[in-house]
Amino acid sequence: MPLTTTRISPDWPCQVKTPGSYDWERSATKWLRELVPARYASYPALLRHPVLLARHAQIQVQHEIRVARTALQTARADLPRLGMPESVIEHTIKLYAAEVLQLQHIARSVRAVTEALVDSGSGR
Repeated sequence: MPLTTTRISPDWPCQVKTPGSYDWERSATKWLRELVPARYASYPALLRHPVLLARHAQIQVQHEIRVARTALQTARADLPRLGMPESVIEHTIKLYAAEVLQLQHIARSVRAVTEALVDSGSGR
């Protein structure tokens, strides 16, 4: 019997097994739980319905992107008033810019996992 390979997105998170493999949905749920606040990760409805958990993770990550962008956009004006030296301000701006990029990657990963969960019928 020939082996078939499932083509997955380059944004697929390494922590999640390939769709269709043994226990992949459990690995997806575990990864998604790490993206939401702990209190949400323990709600039974979110645990029973991985697509619902994925939806919440998408919302959570989008919110975090907005927060990081706001912090980036306001750093140069706000941080001097807080007494931060220029070197700290520059480092902080780089930190926020890197965080926005990382969060955008995570958002793409969540979308890829969500699509796979929907395709597998995990929303039922």
